[in-house]
Amino acid sequence: MKIHYGELVQLVSAALRRAGANREMADVTAASLATAEALGVGSHGLSRVPQYAAHLRNGRVNGAAVPEVIRRKGGALVVDAEEGLAFGACGLAVVEAIAAAREHGVAFAGVVRSHHAGMMADHVWPIGRAGMVGIGFANSPAAMPWAGGKHAIFGTNPIAAAFPRRDADPLLIDLSLSEVARGKVMVAAKKGEPIPLGWALDAQGQPTTDAKAALEGSMLPIGAVSSSKGAMLALVVELLVTAVIGAQFGFEASSFFVDEGNRPGIGQAFLVIDPDALAGEDSYLDRVEVLIEEMLKDDGVRLPGARKDELRYRAHAEGVDVSEAVLASLRELA
Repeated sequence: MKIHYGELVQLVSAALRRAGANREMADVTAASLATAEALGVGSHGLSRVPQYAAHLRNGRVNGAAVPEVIRRKGGALVVDAEEGLAFGACGLAVVEAIAAAREHGVAFAGVVRSHHAGMMADHVWPIGRAGMVGIGFANSPAAMPWAGGKHAIFGTNPIAAAFPRRDADPLLIDLSLSEVARGKVMVAAKKGEPIPLGWALDAQGQPTTDAKAALEGSMLPIGAVSSSKGAMLALVVELLVTAVIGAQFGFEASSFFVDEGNRPGIGQAFLVIDPDALAGEDSYLDRVEVLIEEMLKDDGVRLPGARKDELRYRAHAEGVDVSEAVLASLRELA
């Protein structure tokens, strides 16, 4: 059934507040989860509400956290999420990084002592809307082995990017460095459905199509069947959001898919670039359109993020499709 976007946000916020989140944390998290659901990214949408609520109740998340900038030097800064949910801290990092990039031409903002960041594209979208190039990185609890290994070391470590356009929404790129996002395996496990071979290994390091066995094992990096490129990229992201900014490694964090465990303390980071400081704004925008025109010469080509932009605006105008069962669960939590 359809539910108004604002009503859905209020419902999710109420569920998170009841579990222990302060209003600001609950509201910004609810908006992000409702947006992910509207964009068809259910693995990072409403399916996360019971998980976040359990983490709040069990002390894995500090519901009283108020993120703040704790370090700044030139265009570099660090935001402390204070072990709360990640969304408010990521939002603060993005706002501060946009301002710093306007002054310095480029900025890099890290978020430490953080939690699950949801859909990374949602964090970089405002950067593109501000006329800046944005690239977001995050680590997560260990889910992937190093190339040739069997035990999980890295998270799925997503990367997202936004490139502004002239008179159009930004190009929006979002990908996990595992063959698929782990949230998709979580959804399959809840539904009792198998997963394709090549997505994951079981706890013994063997390929599996059993979603529950995959959650107890590890995800495979992109390209793992033929190369170690995915693992290499995961290493780059892991170091950017841990050693560089001071967050915890993925293997030091308890899984998001268990109610009990430690406060993960993982990290997110955002690189923001002002094109006007380099090629110049007009030159940048011209060149982007030249490339897009070339891409669209082939029939059937869809620009990255185009479908999500359509769904984003439709959700605000027409509401979000949510099943009766999910709504009942949310109302119970609220």
